[in-house]
Amino acid sequence: MSAVIEFADVTVRRGQATLLDAVTWTVMEGERWVVLGPNGAGKTTLMQVASAQLHPTAGLAGILGEVLGAVDVFDLRARIGLTSSALAERIPRTELVRDLVVSASYGVVGRWREEYDALDHDRAEALLVELGAKPLMDRTFGTLSEGERKRVQIARALMTDPELLLLDEPGAGLDLGGREDLVSTLALLAYDELSPATVLVSHHVEEIPPGFTHALVLRNGGVVAAGPINEVITDSVLSATFGMPLHVTHEDGRWQARRSHRHLG
Repeated sequence: MSAVIEFADVTVRRGQATLLDAVTWTVMEGERWVVLGPNGAGKTTLMQVASAQLHPTAGLAGILGEVLGAVDVFDLRARIGLTSSALAERIPRTELVRDLVVSASYGVVGRWREEYDALDHDRAEALLVELGAKPLMDRTFGTLSEGERKRVQIARALMTDPELLLLDEPGAGLDLGGREDLVSTLALLAYDELSPATVLVSHHVEEIPPGFTHALVLRNGGVVAAGPINEVITDSVLSATFGMPLHVTHEDGRWQARRSHRHLG
């Protein structure tokens, strides 16, 4: 088993601001990680580095056996599946779902003059079936609900059979039903041994799907804790991270965190 992400003291600065502060983190093949932290913790910046969209100011960022700064990032990005709000904003609302998914083969958003063979179309359809989105194939992206859009984006991210899957806050903007549907979908992927190593960014422990194995918790750009999920998602770690007393429970594969009032008389 080899590392798919290997960060050593990765630091990102913008002017006087430090967005990531000496982050050391390793993700191995087959692992499913959740990245948690409050707003401004550095989660999105971490994903930008992990997806080869951003070079660190200092430190070494190893991704899929390559080192940023010593590799053609366009070749590297083709090996990474990514969903993010920034990518979703670039998708034409008139784009057919079937075209949106298949166009990932060329790394483009919006069909132009590319040509795809039957295998490409078959794979796109198979992914949409797997993610429960086959009825959406002939719909346009702009007519989908937020939850439907998330599932389609995940299908697109998997289209190129990536070695690393990065999901940057896929639960953002979903209502309760949409969130639970997404969690179920991601749990199926997590338990599939053929799925790539996966990193999911979230604000909420309730969005962690069953089957996720590890957690990284960030605060102010630095690592609070990282490791097996049962050792990281704890009262003490989350209380220190979010700056309030929190009580964490884990039942039927799902997590919950609530403010603790046990210290009150």
